[in-house]
Amino acid sequence: MLSKIKSIAKFLELKIPFKPKVGIILGTGLGGLIQKIDIKLTIPYEKITNFPISTVEGHSGKLIFGLLSNIPVVAMQGRFHYYEGYDMQDVTLPVRVMKLLGIEYLFISNASGGVNPDYKVGDLMVLNDHINLIPSPLIGPNLDTFGPRFPDMSDAYERTFIEKALKIGDDNGYRIFEGVYAAVTGPCLETPSEYKYLRIIGADTVGMSTAPEVIVARHMGIPCFAISVITDLGVPGKIQKVSHEEIQKIAEVAEPKLSVIVEELIKTL
Repeated sequence: MLSKIKSIAKFLELKIPFKPKVGIILGTGLGGLIQKIDIKLTIPYEKITNFPISTVEGHSGKLIFGLLSNIPVVAMQGRFHYYEGYDMQDVTLPVRVMKLLGIEYLFISNASGGVNPDYKVGDLMVLNDHINLIPSPLIGPNLDTFGPRFPDMSDAYERTFIEKALKIGDDNGYRIFEGVYAAVTGPCLETPSEYKYLRIIGADTVGMSTAPEVIVARHMGIPCFAISVITDLGVPGKIQKVSHEEIQKIAEVAEPKLSVIVEELIKTL
């Protein structure tokens, strides 16, 4: 795995015009931030040897290099998931590659289901913690080059970013919260009893990504920020049948708010 990561990073280094400072992973229906990037280079995933390919609708599958608020960034327009059949090392491989390319911070977005009864569809939630119910991406031989065998996760999400994001949201009049994200394998959406269970164990939202990428980033000492758009509700009395297409549409409507927060945050770096 280490040789694969180094090989991909070396391939990209020969093509990119600068060393990125920030890595960005964009979730389902949340690719609009790309429009705010002064793009210098776009590389489709299929053009990168040994790089996974995104198979999910709403994840276009491109690596974008450019400037956002004059900060050099690399953005994943489309991520990978355990439910696509990839092992966890491949799901999180792009974060390892971005580290070798030079990123100092990781910003992540996702679409998630709200299990906190205070949340409404279209709200934003800044992650202050997570509950990972997907197999850990650190299972197997430790990559000592990147980090320790037993990384500490007591500060998985950077507190200064959380506070700044909440202020930006409040200043713009957004409904924005901070809370705990539960990561599950998917791909089916949760049953009412599963929603109830997730709420009981401390989750405010549930989704199928983010936590593995954050685990790998923190293993390498990279500060993380993550934000969710609430696209559906798993609250008793409010649960409705929902399709992936509907989740995409709701995320796309809320996406401009998310883009404002990420762009303003990056300006502070």
